[in-house]
Amino acid sequence: MKKKIIGLIPTRLSSKRLPAKALLPINGYPLIVHVYKRAKLSKLLDDVFVCCDSKKIFDVVKNYGGKALLTSKKHLNGTERIAEGYKSLKKKYNYVVDIQGDEPLVNPNHIDKVIKYHLKNSDSDIVVPSLKIRETFNENIVKIVKDNNEKVLYFSRSTIPFGFKNKNKFVDKHLSIISFKPNALKLFTKSKQTKLEKIEGVELLRALEIGLKIKSPSFFGDSFSVDVKEDYIKAKIKFDTDKFYKLYRDL
Repeated sequence: MKKKIIGLIPTRLSSKRLPAKALLPINGYPLIVHVYKRAKLSKLLDDVFVCCDSKKIFDVVKNYGGKALLTSKKHLNGTERIAEGYKSLKKKYNYVVDIQGDEPLVNPNHIDKVIKYHLKNSDSDIVVPSLKIRETFNENIVKIVKDNNEKVLYFSRSTIPFGFKNKNKFVDKHLSIISFKPNALKLFTKSKQTKLEKIEGVELLRALEIGLKIKSPSFFGDSFSVDVKEDYIKAKIKFDTDKFYKLYRDL
């Protein structure tokens, strides 16, 4: 029997580093609309919704033909936001895929690869892919340490593992596509913020701390989130040659 899979995109209006970034224009569409339209290019998602805390974002998504769900402004992170959105749908799915709302260049093929991996590794509660990048001290990039079987051991904004002997090493960057089993998502939101989650500011540490199994397959390509003005400028430049943008720009 075919598994039912829902894609949910968490976003909020307020952003300390780049205010109202979800609504910033990029090549004819607001940033959040790019994320929605690219998620819709996935071949494996049965449906896609934006989960937002603002009527402004809700209306913008609707005006561009998208689907949106209004959620509370009180959520501490995107995982809690999609959990509320999923619950409000009152429909059962086998997997819930969290597609971060601040990545306007998200690769639809990556979404499908995450889903395929989770289907093959159904003993995992959560799947979050990683990307090899050169060592970076950018705290906006979450790094992953995993074992030989791709099981996640830790997430950090610090550079891990530290290059004590090898200064030119690569690290694994956390990609912003996360596949959950519904029960894992429910358990996550029922749990209070954990110690390491608070220290690092990385929500998936809560999942590790409460004993959920997370696996992280390695992907190739480029990915980045729009966190500051410089990221926004970079995104606008990249759209000029982006192959996926051409598939929906005139729709």
